[in-house]
Amino acid sequence: MTGDTPAPAAMRNEYAADLGLTEADLATDWHTQFDGWFADAVAFGLPEPNAMVVGTADPAGRPSGRTVLLKGYDREGFVFFTNHLSRKGVEASANPYASLVFPWFPMQRQVVVAGRIAPVDRATSEAYFASRPRGSQLGAWASPQSQVVSGRSVLEERYREVTERFAGTAEVPTPPHWGGLRVHPESVEFWQGRSGRLHDRLRFRRLDEGGWVVERLAP
Repeated sequence: MTGDTPAPAAMRNEYAADLGLTEADLATDWHTQFDGWFADAVAFGLPEPNAMVVGTADPAGRPSGRTVLLKGYDREGFVFFTNHLSRKGVEASANPYASLVFPWFPMQRQVVVAGRIAPVDRATSEAYFASRPRGSQLGAWASPQSQVVSGRSVLEERYREVTERFAGTAEVPTPPHWGGLRVHPESVEFWQGRSGRLHDRLRFRRLDEGGWVVERLAP
C-alpha cells in the first residue's frame, strides 16, 4: 500500500440505523421477496444490478468464484449463460452445487443463494444466444474460456477466424459447448445492513419434506 492508502482494517462504513428487515416485512415466498428487492435495485440506479458472484467448487471441494450477469429468474431458480467448458461450467457438471451473491452494497443489502445447479434446456439457450449482439456471439465461438492462452493476439486471431467463418451467415449458431445454467435454490438469504453490525439476516430454507421455512440468522 502507498502512504496515502488507508489500511483495510481502518476502512469502516456505518450502516443506517433506521433501516431494517423484520419477519413482518418479508414476502410470503423467496421469489416474491427477491422480485421486490431486485426492482428496488433497478430503481435505485445501481450499475448492473443483475451482477452476481457465482461460486462453484471442484470435486475435491476447492472453490472458485467470479462475477456473472443474471439473465433470468423464476420460481425454479436463477439463470445465467456460459461456456460449459469454462471452469465454472466444468465444476457445475462435476459438483452440481453453487452459490450466488448479489452485492447491492450502496443499498446496504445483499442476497445470498445456495442450491443445485443444472443446465437449462437447449431451446432456452438457443433463444437467448440469438438475442445477443453479433459481436458477443462471435466472442463465444472465439474464446476458449478459462484456458491458458499465450497472449491477446491469440484471441484476436481466433475472433478474426470466426468472423470470416460466419461472414455469410445471417444468424450465428449457438456453439455446442455454450448454454444456460440454472441454480435451483435450497436457501435464499436476504441481508439488510444495520448499525453496530447487528445486521438483519432472514433466510428462506427449503425443507426436505417440501415447503419452505423462514429463519433469522445471527449477523
